[in-house]
Amino acid sequence: MSKPAPPPFRKVMVANRGEISVRVQQSLREMGIVACAVYSDPDRAALHTIKADEAFPIGPGPSHESYLDIDKLIAAAHAMECEAIHPGYGFLSENADFSQAVNDAGLVFIGPQPAAMRDMGNKLAARRIMEDAGVPVVPGVTEPIHDSDQAIAIAEGIGYPVLIKAASGGGGKGMRVVTASKDMASALERTQGEARSAFGDDAVFVEKFIERPRHLEVQIMGDHHGQVVHLFERECSVQRRHQKVIEESPSPSISQETREKLCAAAVAAARSVDYHNAGTVEFIVDEDDNFYFLEMNTRLQVEHPITENVVGVDLVAAQVVVAAGQPLPWKQEELTQRGHAIEFRIYAEDPSRNFAPSLGTVLRLRTPLGAGVRNDLGIREGYEVPIFYDPILAKLIVRAENRAMAIARGRRALADYRLLGFQHNIPLHRWVLEQPEFISGHYSTRFLEERFTAEELTRHMGDDELEAMAAALALIESGVGEAKVSTGTTPPPLSPWGTNARAAIGRRR
Repeated sequence: MSKPAPPPFRKVMVANRGEISVRVQQSLREMGIVACAVYSDPDRAALHTIKADEAFPIGPGPSHESYLDIDKLIAAAHAMECEAIHPGYGFLSENADFSQAVNDAGLVFIGPQPAAMRDMGNKLAARRIMEDAGVPVVPGVTEPIHDSDQAIAIAEGIGYPVLIKAASGGGGKGMRVVTASKDMASALERTQGEARSAFGDDAVFVEKFIERPRHLEVQIMGDHHGQVVHLFERECSVQRRHQKVIEESPSPSISQETREKLCAAAVAAARSVDYHNAGTVEFIVDEDDNFYFLEMNTRLQVEHPITENVVGVDLVAAQVVVAAGQPLPWKQEELTQRGHAIEFRIYAEDPSRNFAPSLGTVLRLRTPLGAGVRNDLGIREGYEVPIFYDPILAKLIVRAENRAMAIARGRRALADYRLLGFQHNIPLHRWVLEQPEFISGHYSTRFLEERFTAEELTRHMGDDELEAMAAALALIESGVGEAKVSTGTTPPPLSPWGTNARAAIGRRR
């Protein structure tokens, strides 16, 4: 029997928190690598801290004092004698200065090179690069807009509606739809202000607004030996406020011909910037199946598990191998899609209050089990959800032989899922899987916006979830306790949370 290959690194630090830190640690340990973590003060007893082989404190709860502090992160890596840093996603994962600082500190950054990050981090620069590479882009401009007259002239040339977008934007921020010239000046001013506040850059541009788009993306991987491969596409059109909620692979909405063209365009995009490591090329697709480059995420994606499930690979392990200078572990002809996978993001948020963030303590956690079920967890019972970070707590991933069976497995797994202590979006996922549009596979990014209402939630809650809501409501009305259902606020006595509980409990009597 041949011996396994020696690990490419001895110790690696994950510069992140929550479920992605736990996920990366799992692959590191399987590779024989010591998995090191960092933690802020509120995360001292978090799951990712407890699971790590070693963990190092990096400061107070606010991100800019801990997970966004480059000097502290590099000092932690040196203190634990790590050789490389995996950034996860979010925080500094797409920050070229962090990547460069890691390299300058004599460490290996497990991700793309700083130059590619800079090329793709600015949407205007990325548009120009994609046009030169022959990748379709949404009709628009490749230079920043400075005044409303200029923006109106462009909009009249490509036709309303148009989208004003921040050049350095992301996460659904810095975007506004304009349908008429009379609204352009105010929309431009507000978008520039938001871009300046969120990204420190008020540069914006104008492009055609695709009114009922689908959001598809292609997973790519490149190494330092000239090889770039795609690992097929993911459908990411179930969104709220331009952020994804449910993803699936393969996409149910495109033909095999479109799939092949989409994947070829993604590889061309990666080659155009000499891309190394994992990345995702995102596209929007119109009602006629025309697709256009949206952006490139120069990191591992939240939804990477569905690609792992249908292609049968470990993307994190491949990232580590590539970062160590080794070639990709597979060639394009060896990669195929098998079966169907769906991912449900579990957020600490209240869908009945416009998806407001929710706080509380995990009083009960029971995750579903069984064939084709995967749980990527960042929480445990007794954990208190902090106010400082993204609301994602966990991901539920299901896989089956085909899409119909995956949906059925998703329904069963979501019915088995129990998470008590605060509001979350599991009932929303249950609702989505019952909707004809989702079942048909023909839905757009406006699906939740057009179809979801708060009244739908209680019909998709379990008995214990309803009982917990009733108990919390009783405490609120008696003046004994409070329920934290949104960041920094105590709900009024007749909050939607309480109203829904009353209605649901009344129906169950």
